[in-house]
Amino acid sequence: MIAKVIVDISNSETDKIFDYEIPSNLNVQKGSRVIVPFGTQRIEGFCIDIAPTSDVPTLKSVEGVLDEFVCISEEMLELMRYMKDRFYVRYVDSLRLFIPSKLRGGRIKELIRLYLTLNPAYTVEEILDAIPARAKSQIALIERLKEGGEYLSVITNEYSVAAVNALASKGLIVKTSEQVGRKPMKSVIGEEAQVKLRPQQQRAIDTIFSSKQTAVLLHGVTGSGKTLVYMNAIKKVLSEGKTAIMLVPEISLTPQMLRNFRGYFGDSVAMLHSGLSDGERFDEWKRLLKGEAKIVVGARSAIFAPVKNLGLIIVDEEHDSSYVSESNPRYRTIDVALFRANYNNAKVVLGSATPSIESYLSAKRNEYALAVMDERISDKGMPNIEIINMSHELLMGNVSMFSAKLEESIKATIAKGEQVMIFLNRRGHSSFVMCRKCGYIAKCTDCDVSLTYHSVDNMLKCHYCGKRFKMLTCCPDCGSVNIKYGKLGTQRVVEEIEKLVPDVKVLRMDNETTTTKSAYLDILGAFASKEAQVLVGTQMIAKGHDFPDVTLVGILDADMSLYHQDYRSNERTFQLVTQVAGRAGRSNKGGKVILQAYAPNHYVYRFASKYDYQGFFEKENNVRLTTNFPPYTTIIRVLMTSENEDKVIDCAKTIYRQLSDFANRNASEFLYIQAMRSPLGRIQNKYRYQIIARIKREKEREIIAEFYDVIEKNKFRQVSVFAELNPQNMA
Repeated sequence: MIAKVIVDISNSETDKIFDYEIPSNLNVQKGSRVIVPFGTQRIEGFCIDIAPTSDVPTLKSVEGVLDEFVCISEEMLELMRYMKDRFYVRYVDSLRLFIPSKLRGGRIKELIRLYLTLNPAYTVEEILDAIPARAKSQIALIERLKEGGEYLSVITNEYSVAAVNALASKGLIVKTSEQVGRKPMKSVIGEEAQVKLRPQQQRAIDTIFSSKQTAVLLHGVTGSGKTLVYMNAIKKVLSEGKTAIMLVPEISLTPQMLRNFRGYFGDSVAMLHSGLSDGERFDEWKRLLKGEAKIVVGARSAIFAPVKNLGLIIVDEEHDSSYVSESNPRYRTIDVALFRANYNNAKVVLGSATPSIESYLSAKRNEYALAVMDERISDKGMPNIEIINMSHELLMGNVSMFSAKLEESIKATIAKGEQVMIFLNRRGHSSFVMCRKCGYIAKCTDCDVSLTYHSVDNMLKCHYCGKRFKMLTCCPDCGSVNIKYGKLGTQRVVEEIEKLVPDVKVLRMDNETTTTKSAYLDILGAFASKEAQVLVGTQMIAKGHDFPDVTLVGILDADMSLYHQDYRSNERTFQLVTQVAGRAGRSNKGGKVILQAYAPNHYVYRFASKYDYQGFFEKENNVRLTTNFPPYTTIIRVLMTSENEDKVIDCAKTIYRQLSDFANRNASEFLYIQAMRSPLGRIQNKYRYQIIARIKREKEREIIAEFYDVIEKNKFRQVSVFAELNPQNMA
């Protein structure tokens, strides 16, 4: 028999199927990880198929099977092929997504611990009679184990190793090996969830399971109880013997979701996301593979969980850009969810208070079913949004980052013993450092981006490659000491609040303060227990969190995302404002939102202040239709990167020439095609060039296939080529 193997090398030139003979003494199965000879090396690989014969005249043999279990299911092998066709993802890069990374190379295994018990062949009295009276430590140990077995590591902390060895050598105690599961977030204890459903929640569940469509868009305002709908829908599929995947957009949301799910479903819940330790991730993945856990909660990567007999996939905050992978391998989570749902005859629920234009249009076209929940559980209604014109504040002589209204509201809210959340879509202290005299801006030496100043360690940092530089004392170009900090960062906001209310306790939550494993839990737990009155943060605090004592939300620099060179900028700003506003007034105390902007009359704020999603959708949908942007067209981006600029330019020219010829032959399907240097022309010392095309939707599949075929036939050494559909970030 012949094993069809993908070798575990992430390289376009080796991303093909190789044939190996299967020796009679090896049990190689489809989906097994294997060791194979490759050139002069022995290398890991994935067996993706078994065939009776091969067209290759002389074959090498598989040398070994790496696991006692099959780690890649038939479903995931089909998903691998789909991702190759849809997203131009290399086979091996897909396969790596399906397993814990440290499983490769044998860097992680089950945690085995030794367990001590009394030898059941003897009574306690017989064991004690066999021990000399002077061996006090041995007798004490027997008395300890009389109450029940214990791990060896615990016993050796309390008793001498000599006593353990003496008893074991006499056969009076028994050492056994036991696998121990590494359980993530043990401190997150489940609380029994509310069971009674409101009428809108019950109607939403009925729609999920009665609709003919695979996908259901759950359009529920913030605080309407979408989580309870999710849990009851999962309860139904579990009762049918099926499994479920629950996705959240931010790792910071998993503790809250995990607490809800553990309270409802107990140990049948597993968790998968990048914040787990290698051991925890492996053990949770293995529990899902063996069927010991039926539900997985996690961020984007949890869509690849090895659950069998899948009945339901839930994508919470479906509009969130984090569901699109912007680095290799590039894919859209919702597309993967729909593939897995169709494969398993399962349902996909896309939940959001502010659905993407694409998803809502699909619902209006009846491609998705639509369930609406427009009432808050608290019956208090949505918090009032007050828009402050910061240009007027400046004219009035207020140069502070806070408007007079926000300052007054922060003080009043804290005085009442209530809590405040301040949102800023930026991290660090200032977003750039500039010389006031000559205009010099400090930039990364490896990336074409400005450096961000962080005052805690007085350093300049690149948020693309992570490089760190000393803070400037003078301008390197003109020598001036007149250095200006750019736009605000979360750290500076914290400093200003502490000046405003000197005795206030302020917490900060952004990528800088959540680097440790427990940081999310620590910050959110401290705020929930009211150890702090104010939480300042970036998008991590914008969605999903439920703090009943938060009655004031301040939004700083609301315009920041409004004028990006991105057709989604209006949509993202509307979503962000609505989501952040939804953190206020989630209890009977009610709440208010103060939004600071320099363009307060923009239509996005008009619709957002009224929570008028329908009005915003009609306006924005019309703009997209008129300007021929997605979802009415598809944007294809081909990105080429290399440390050698000449090679990447040659590659771009070659691919562009052939794609241009194809576009000319199909001119009616193309609205635009152009090759150019990427806006961020160099990142991590790699030069970046791109080809961007905008095409009509009618023949999308054929055109995408042609693009991928041209890329496949024009591989350049030392040049990486990736493709993206409707990219989130054109830079």
